[in-house]
Amino acid sequence: MTDADVLARLGVHRIVPVVVIDDPRDAEALGGALVAGGLPIAEVTLRTPAALASLTALTAARPGLLVGAGTVVAARQVAAVVAAGARFVVTPGFSPGVVAECRALGVPVVPGVATPTEVLQALDAGIDVVKLFPAALAGGIPMIRALAGPFPQVRFVPTGGIDATGLPDYLALPQVLAVGGSWMVPRSMVRTRDVAGITQLVADAVRLVAAVDAGAAVDAGVVA
Repeated sequence: MTDADVLARLGVHRIVPVVVIDDPRDAEALGGALVAGGLPIAEVTLRTPAALASLTALTAARPGLLVGAGTVVAARQVAAVVAAGARFVVTPGFSPGVVAECRALGVPVVPGVATPTEVLQALDAGIDVVKLFPAALAGGIPMIRALAGPFPQVRFVPTGGIDATGLPDYLALPQVLAVGGSWMVPRSMVRTRDVAGITQLVADAVRLVAAVDAGAAVDAGVVA
């Protein structure tokens, strides 16, 4: 799967569920809930000792799921997450080493940025889709609008401090490709394998996206 393929899928679904998994045995239920809710994407964060095993379990149980690895902070982690089945990498900040290793292994990377300097670093590396993190603390919507001036070619995946309430405002920005968040995949529900509860939260998020996109189409005169 190429960089363009991964980014196209993110742009279609417009939400990236950011998941913390404490037990690999919880991965299959989580994957089922994401698919049932209509959002076949997951970013499994490297925040627990079970993360790599969970990546492997999730990709094995749900091969149609677009699974990425998040919180990748060192170049040495890239080969491990790719071996575990990750098809894209997300970082909390800009790391030249991580980006270079992703390039070497042919895996798409969405690096974290919080400043214009980091956006410039991403562009220098040939990357024009970045993760604004932590979005709420880094300026949120006003920050994205401000960065859009000098960097009109950049698309953002804001993540951090965003929930269902703020989702529509972020998605309404033309500079936003997708939004990352964990509100539809609460860690407590993942632990208890609450498939019904996660499915409902995911489906609600998918409906919000559809409503925002429909409103944008109306505004653009696409829909009568």
